[in-house]
Amino acid sequence: MSTSPRPDNLDPAIAARLKRSADGLVPAIAQQYDTGEVLMLGWMDDEALHRTLTTGRCTYWSRSRQEYWVKGDTSGHFQHVKSVALDCDADTVLVKVDQVGAACHTGARTCFDDDVLLRAAD
Repeated sequence: MSTSPRPDNLDPAIAARLKRSADGLVPAIAQQYDTGEVLMLGWMDDEALHRTLTTGRCTYWSRSRQEYWVKGDTSGHFQHVKSVALDCDADTVLVKVDQVGAACHTGARTCFDDDVLLRAAD
């Protein structure tokens, strides 16, 4: 994590429920709201979750760049938030979105199409 403090505007009631990793992050799964297609996994800290909840656009914390990024700001492949939920352990966020364009940084619709390890037989 960055050594400089990041803002934290998340509702304290939500913040108190979150179970974060040692670096203060929770995994955030983006799922297409109407088809159930799993699109990608990103990371959120409290401020990224706050921004996602209040702007209607997915905001993530980039572990490599140590900065916030809003999905679509550079690529044009936006994620419009439809709902946000915590899993039963409050350690993972599920963001149901309306994905515009590709979700994966490779240009693929989803990050989970190219390396299928097991596929059910027909």
